[in-house]
Amino acid sequence: MENIIEVKNLAKKYGSFTAVDGINFSVQAGEVFGILGPNGAGKTTTLEMIEGLKPMTSGEAVLDGHNVSRETRLVKSLIGVQLQSSSFFDALNLKELLEIFASLYNRKVDAMELLREVQLDEKWKAQVKELSGGQKQRFSIAAALVNDPKVLFLDEPTTGLDPQARRNLWDLVTLINKKGKTVVLTTHYMDEAEVLCDRIAVMDHAHIVAMDTTENLLKMPGLSTIARFRVDKPLVDGARLKTLTGVTEVEHEDHTYRLTTDNSEATLADLFKFGREAGFKLLDLQLHQPTLEDVFLKLTGHALRD
Repeated sequence: MENIIEVKNLAKKYGSFTAVDGINFSVQAGEVFGILGPNGAGKTTTLEMIEGLKPMTSGEAVLDGHNVSRETRLVKSLIGVQLQSSSFFDALNLKELLEIFASLYNRKVDAMELLREVQLDEKWKAQVKELSGGQKQRFSIAAALVNDPKVLFLDEPTTGLDPQARRNLWDLVTLINKKGKTVVLTTHYMDEAEVLCDRIAVMDHAHIVAMDTTENLLKMPGLSTIARFRVDKPLVDGARLKTLTGVTEVEHEDHTYRLTTDNSEATLADLFKFGREAGFKLLDLQLHQPTLEDVFLKLTGHALRD
């Protein structure tokens, strides 16, 4: 796929404070690209510079072949932006708001179709202040789509939403992407990044510390899987568990064992073979696979802070 966004040595400083420190990444056309990191990592500042909402201290960003700093007005016409918080005219209903936003781009829009896409068509007569938190976020996305953008930017789109509203928004983002939109989002939710994103840039303290697909990030060397199981009788040769391929640590209490492994597939194959040879059965076998939380801990040395 061709890259629709190219970011090179992008930096933002406020006096002696560095909010974004010379980061590099690209976004492929048609993908959902996520920037994952804690609050204060520099995610929002990064998006604001690419969107042309905030000047860059150094570096450059190119969107659809256009330099953001030199062609800011043009770039803004090519993107849709859903901010962490938005304000709307209080006296207008949802349909009227979308029509006004479209007119700012010299476009006519089927407001009802947009509202239908974000499941708000039955609320078209309502004002934004009458909507729930999840409905407000969906309307913000509808407003960001009035100009039929090539890239949709979503900044922490589900912060503060209840679990059901978060799931509804995830479904909406997936639907928008399947219709051909490139989506760039920031989040500090591991599950959100894992569900939505084709690729993830892990950001911490103004730096991008890793960037890859979720699948590849979870295969990072040094991440461990936990295998927990019970046996139907005492193991005569329990020490053999430490010799199974991939096993780095063994813990047990009574008939329950906990194996830490960096090669779960090989460990399980050896474990089943050991069980057949020694004549014991594995009961309640459970695997805890590495998560993005484990990846973040491995990369940064600390857990993802809120």
